[in-house]
Amino acid sequence: MTDQEIVSPLVIPNTTRVILLVLDGLGGSPLEPGGLTELETARTPNLDALARDGICGLHDPIGRGITPGSGPSHLALFGYSPLKHQIGRGVLEALGIGFELQANDMAARGNFCTVDEHGLITDRRAGRIPTEKGAELVQLLRTIKLPGVEVFVEPVKQYRFVLILRGEGLSGPLTETDPQKLGAPPLLVKALSAEAARAASLFNQWVAAARELLASQQPANMVTLRGLDRKPDLPGMDAIYGLRAAAIAAYPMYRGVSKLVGMEVLTTGDNIEEEMEVLRSHWTDYDFFFVHVKGTDSAGEDGDFDRKVSIIEHVDSTLVPDITQLGPDVLVVTGDHSTPALLRAHSWHPVPVLLHSKHCRSDAANAFSERECAAGALGRFPATEILPLALANALRLTKFGA
Repeated sequence: MTDQEIVSPLVIPNTTRVILLVLDGLGGSPLEPGGLTELETARTPNLDALARDGICGLHDPIGRGITPGSGPSHLALFGYSPLKHQIGRGVLEALGIGFELQANDMAARGNFCTVDEHGLITDRRAGRIPTEKGAELVQLLRTIKLPGVEVFVEPVKQYRFVLILRGEGLSGPLTETDPQKLGAPPLLVKALSAEAARAASLFNQWVAAARELLASQQPANMVTLRGLDRKPDLPGMDAIYGLRAAAIAAYPMYRGVSKLVGMEVLTTGDNIEEEMEVLRSHWTDYDFFFVHVKGTDSAGEDGDFDRKVSIIEHVDSTLVPDITQLGPDVLVVTGDHSTPALLRAHSWHPVPVLLHSKHCRSDAANAFSERECAAGALGRFPATEILPLALANALRLTKFGA
């Protein structure tokens, strides 16, 4: 039986409220052997106080040694097996911007990138071009037509866009075109089954046309495609966990994965102060709130150790006190994965997690950090167990068996 199959029959109604605060890419690594991680370097008196009062541990988003993507790691935090439910990032991006995917749609997450005169990638994100520039380039790409299908190109944020093909006979699985490294050319989309051959051919035709249209642009003179997939049908958090759940997230991908599991996606601005205002104004409307902070992950991917430390400190000094003032029955603080500035990328390192409620048994952790959480009473456990732990502490689960 899966965790959901065990937990769902145990769910009982209650008026308690749960907050899941996710600092994207929270886990880090020392710049030098024996040094401190970003979280350990940050001054976090409010999170440290919650850690002393609560219970801590480390979670693995997918499994030991596995580096997770953002989509599957968030699914795990919401209690869904990321191995059972593998969802392409294109679907999540499309849903995140409010695009209504149909049954015969295939969606891909697109990145504008920079290539040199030899067609080798020199910047996978095209210098993080402004959102306005990305939208301008999307208008150019909308002129591309393909035989037998409708083509939709939608801007997302900065260098990101969504490509949707709509038509009969489109299916996966398909490979991605991003080689995930510099100095290599974008890859061709490959069909991983005979049924996927038509979709692969159409996506490759579109990329070839995009290459010609963007050739004179700088720095965004090429594109890559990731997460090419169709929308799956998942049971919602209300049906499984009996929760009226809401998501407060600025970035479309996280809004998309929230919508996919049945959360109400609330409109918010880009900064944490605006997210807090949304949380405060909707506090009595929902049982469960997912609050997402993106900046920690972006700083890690940029290799900016100091900026990641600063963002963690800002969350601690502003967002955490405001959240605790609301008085949630359960507060979980964690990340979806680790993004050490040292690696400039997601990593396999386990992620610190803190759970605070009046029903948890405090452990010996004196601060919220990788080292302290490693010694916490929760131990090291799968991310899919976080939501059942939160529900238990919110008194929303009855006993198993007689």
